[in-house]
Amino acid sequence: MTAFPLWTKLASRRSSRRRFARDNRAAVMIEMAFCIPLLVFVGFGGIEMANLTLVNTRISQISLSTADNASRIAFGRNMSLPQVRELDINEVFTGAEEQARGLNLRANGRIVLSSLERNADGGQMIKWQRCYGDLPVQSLYGTEGTGASGTSFPGMGPVGKRVVAVEGTAVMVVELTYTYQPVAYGRWLGPRTIRSEAAFNVREGRDLTRVYPSAGVTPSDCDT
Repeated sequence: MTAFPLWTKLASRRSSRRRFARDNRAAVMIEMAFCIPLLVFVGFGGIEMANLTLVNTRISQISLSTADNASRIAFGRNMSLPQVRELDINEVFTGAEEQARGLNLRANGRIVLSSLERNADGGQMIKWQRCYGDLPVQSLYGTEGTGASGTSFPGMGPVGKRVVAVEGTAVMVVELTYTYQPVAYGRWLGPRTIRSEAAFNVREGRDLTRVYPSAGVTPSDCDT
């Protein structure tokens, strides 16, 4: 008479253990509570790195396009050499800003456009220089007038990859510096400055004597 209640209790306990073993919803919820923050961190980290790579690529393309567009400036008549005007240079910078849409290039970046030419002594010189953007940086290679005489100025570009101009022409050299704007992990990444350089030889004959003023146009001087 006493065995029946004992058997019932044992069966009930075994049934409870089976139900507990089958019902793992609580365990899954606990695991997800631990995993979700990590997954969010990794996911946003991947987005940040992808964005950083994309911005690096865009900055490189903008510097190439700016140098290329500057090398194509050709205002003038058939009977005279094409001139470079302040208006033309500003339009090159406008094109760069348009290409950089979404990056806020004016506030976060700086384009330094230099005309690398030969001086009277056969050396290299920065004949003129114009800038765009509010980032307070200057050219790594010199300001306007650097190398005006003599042959000590080696040209522009890193050591071993110097860009030089040949007689009678000019090279448009662009130095673009941009402060990266993080999507989510600014403190984790820290301040990041992206820099890109590009150079294009002037496509055709050009009046190299000076940059001609344009009525109502403010020159994009590097001092402003």
